[in-house]
Amino acid sequence: MADTAAPPPPPAAPTPGLPAAPGTNPLSRKLNKILETRLDNDKEMLEALKALSTFFVENSLRTRRNLRGDIERRSLAINEEFVHIFKQVKEELESINEDVQAMSSCCEDMSSRLKAAKEQTQDLIVKTTKLQAENQRLEMKAQVADAFIAKFQLTPDEMNLLRGTKDEPITEDFFKALGRVKQIHDDVKILLRTNQQRAGLEIMEQMALLQETSYERLYRWTQNECRTLTQESCDISPVLAQAMEALQDRPVLYKYTLDEFGTARRSAVVRGFIDALTRGGLGGTPRPIEMHSHDPLRYVGDMLAWLHQATASEKEHLEAMLKLVTIQGVEENIQEVVGHITEGVCRPLKVRIEQVIVAEPGAVLLYKISNLLKFYHHTISGIVGNNAATLLTTIEEMHLLSKKIFFNSLSLHASKLMDKVELPPPDLGPSSALNQTLNLLREVLASHDSSVIPLDARQADFVQVLSCVLDPLLQMCTMSASNLGTADMATYMVNSLYMMKTTLALFEFTDKRLEMLQFQIEAHLDTLINEQASYVLTRAGLSYIYNALQQHKPEQGPLSNLSSMDSVSLKVAMAQFDRYLSAPDSLFMSQLNFLLSATVKEQIIKQSTELVCRAYSELYAAVMDPSNEYKDPETILHRSPHQVQALLS
Repeated sequence: MADTAAPPPPPAAPTPGLPAAPGTNPLSRKLNKILETRLDNDKEMLEALKALSTFFVENSLRTRRNLRGDIERRSLAINEEFVHIFKQVKEELESINEDVQAMSSCCEDMSSRLKAAKEQTQDLIVKTTKLQAENQRLEMKAQVADAFIAKFQLTPDEMNLLRGTKDEPITEDFFKALGRVKQIHDDVKILLRTNQQRAGLEIMEQMALLQETSYERLYRWTQNECRTLTQESCDISPVLAQAMEALQDRPVLYKYTLDEFGTARRSAVVRGFIDALTRGGLGGTPRPIEMHSHDPLRYVGDMLAWLHQATASEKEHLEAMLKLVTIQGVEENIQEVVGHITEGVCRPLKVRIEQVIVAEPGAVLLYKISNLLKFYHHTISGIVGNNAATLLTTIEEMHLLSKKIFFNSLSLHASKLMDKVELPPPDLGPSSALNQTLNLLREVLASHDSSVIPLDARQADFVQVLSCVLDPLLQMCTMSASNLGTADMATYMVNSLYMMKTTLALFEFTDKRLEMLQFQIEAHLDTLINEQASYVLTRAGLSYIYNALQQHKPEQGPLSNLSSMDSVSLKVAMAQFDRYLSAPDSLFMSQLNFLLSATVKEQIIKQSTELVCRAYSELYAAVMDPSNEYKDPETILHRSPHQVQALLS
């Protein structure tokens, strides 16, 4: 074996006369060879020993002697077993071979029979192939024809829907069929660009006739539906909205349908308005509007409010009916139909509002009604635009009429003031006519301030109202005070102007008028200030002396040479002036106590005192001037201007 140790070197030749060496013994060599064998590397030996261990179970002399025979008998038994098994395998293979031979014979027989059959049926196969090809072509044509019919023709059910009876209702399936007709009519144009023009023209003509029939039926149904919408509140069905969407392709039918709807709703609105005026709501709530005819503002307001609500409702009905319409001008159509609907109530509305206005309920109520009409004109025009011309024109006419009569009322009131001018009262306060007129103006302006008409319109009305009332008032006050004295006239005018100013100060858009009144008040205040200062100077003994001082010129010589300006006269006057300084509150004009404004009174006293101090300062400077030749001027005027000002302040 390759894995055993290297063989020992060959034995040396025996030496004559000596015993043989141990390595030369054959048995010894075999033993050595066996001992040197490495069993762990000899796999065949290991397998042989393992097989031997299965039947060599007893290690005895007999068994060792019989081992070779046992091994040979065991090998013979194994070989006999192999022979038996392979004999069975051979028999099975021979059986399989017979079956294969039989199958081969059968296949050859079938092949020969098929070959014969094929030769016999060759013509039939050719014919069958041709028929199958023809069948495929016919099926393709049938599919094309079915597709053509499905694309360019209607089903019997769709035809029945479109050609239904007069009393048969319109459903959503009708609009699907109508849409199908429109689609076919559009798609058939493709055929006109091909070789199928004749078919395309026939289909187009058929669809056109069917469309006209369908639209005519749809129009009749829609017309009948609109005629039933005569209740005060109506519900627009989705089918009616779809009908209007379909009719938009026929402008004439679309317009006629809107006219029919407008006529039906117009009668409903007129009937509802008359019922609201005379009968009220269901069960008496709300009460009839005519029951409030004794209250002009509420009466007119309730009618306009009802009309505003009805206008908004009718617009909502039209929007619901035309919500699916996509053509241009839908909003104009809505406004036009709403204008036609509301036109019916214009006459009864105008008659009733005219009765209220012509009855002249008073300037304030007329002005409130005018503002109310202006507000609803603005509000309703925002809902329906300017196309509801008749309704808006009626409201505008009533607004102008009420405004005209209102200003006529104010003008009449002003003319009465000028016809009978009252004398100022003894306390020089505002006259009763002035108070009444200002109360009227206050009520008018208050109602104007609370109105909700646009700002620019309110401002324009404000200017006109103020001009119509204030200008005659100012003229009346001037004429009334024309026969009074200067101080009395100024006091009366200040009080009257002050009342006008306080009245206007509460309202907006009066800044220019307030500024004008303030200028007039200040002019009369200057008069009162001068009168008060003159009154003090006269009572304090300085008036004559101050006038002489103002008239003296340097070329007349020293001031002390004048008879009324000598030292003795000045000392007497100063003694009287000192008494005024000790009690300045005692020298107030009686007219100052009649002033309505304490602030104005304080202003007059303050500024008149300043004039007195200025006069004393001029006199003091003249006396102290050496050119006027006063001896010991300090003994004449023993108070400086600052001291006098401190005493009077």
